[in-house]
Amino acid sequence: MYENILRHPGPTPIPKKVQLAMNRDIFSHRSAEFVELYRETVELVKPIFGTKQDILLLPSGGTAALEAAAVNTVSAGEHVVVVTVGAFGDYFVSICEKYGFNVHKLEKEWGQACTANELRDFLQPLKDIKAVFITYNETSTGILNPIAELAKVVREETAALCIVDGVSCIGGATAEMDAWGVDILVTGSQKAMMLPPGLSLVSISERAWQIIEENKTPSYYLNLLSYRSWAEKGMTPNTPTITLIYGLHEVCKLIEQEGGFDTTVARHELMKNMVRNAMKALNIDLLTDDEYASPTITAIMAPKGIDLNDFLTHLKQHYHLDFAGGLGHLQGKIFRFGHMGYCFPSDVLQAVSLMEAALQDFSYDFEPGAGVRAAHEVFLSAQRKQLQR
Repeated sequence: MYENILRHPGPTPIPKKVQLAMNRDIFSHRSAEFVELYRETVELVKPIFGTKQDILLLPSGGTAALEAAAVNTVSAGEHVVVVTVGAFGDYFVSICEKYGFNVHKLEKEWGQACTANELRDFLQPLKDIKAVFITYNETSTGILNPIAELAKVVREETAALCIVDGVSCIGGATAEMDAWGVDILVTGSQKAMMLPPGLSLVSISERAWQIIEENKTPSYYLNLLSYRSWAEKGMTPNTPTITLIYGLHEVCKLIEQEGGFDTTVARHELMKNMVRNAMKALNIDLLTDDEYASPTITAIMAPKGIDLNDFLTHLKQHYHLDFAGGLGHLQGKIFRFGHMGYCFPSDVLQAVSLMEAALQDFSYDFEPGAGVRAAHEVFLSAQRKQLQR
């Protein structure tokens, strides 16, 4: 039985050192050992978020953390803005509507980012907005919204909280939560954080805590005030995912060993450019333009003249290369190449090479080796620049 080469936007491959860390003996989540692990891990994660605020660790998927961000800050009947540029922006809409918020939806065509001017024009006629929800990295389209610019507009035009879904990019993209004025930043374990699913991370500004303290919407399991209270003791209110916290601690150590988080971000930017240049060399269209392209996932159009479902099935069955298909109305039109977390330039070269083999099986018209060569040239150029420093 062959192992799949997993190039998904999540779950993603897990480093062996992280797997070994998660295999350590379990202990009580009310023990001194856990308190030490918890506090050390939270401190190690802060630079990845770009914050001095504590990181709350929830035993949940990222969607639950998004729901926690909404239900703890807004009450039924209050007005919110949701910026949606794809399927996961629509998640925020669904969560907000479920709790009876008055939702003003700024919706862009899938494959486009939201610009600061567009958000400013949308916000200016509105009044009494309690929160603005924005997806940083839209997993369904491979778009990276300009969060620094958007958060600035939210501060300038409203008194609203800026709440950001960073599930598919935190750990692989620059995040400066404090400097940008983001009030709540959320991510999940199974993407660029190189862990299995089941752990979500939430950081909250002092301004947001004031709103949370005044909020009347009831919540039990997702009550962030409860998480804050227990975090002061180095614990969580409910049974935590101890093994995943072990793993998260090791992930942070691996990032340090790579040279620090800036080096990790640079690796993701490099892989993004390798993938994009490879596809262009193969005459395969990309869904997004270069300006707002995600460093963790690339959305790629179906090669011309090839049935995409047949192509992806063939890749997996014959070459054990596993890409993700499109979501919503993009199903059957795009596939998504994940290059986040435990992924390196050599993995990109491998995947592009296998893609080329499959393209030849489908009699696709291209110059064999062109994609690998283009990706390799990007890699070599980055290496030369590194040596010149």
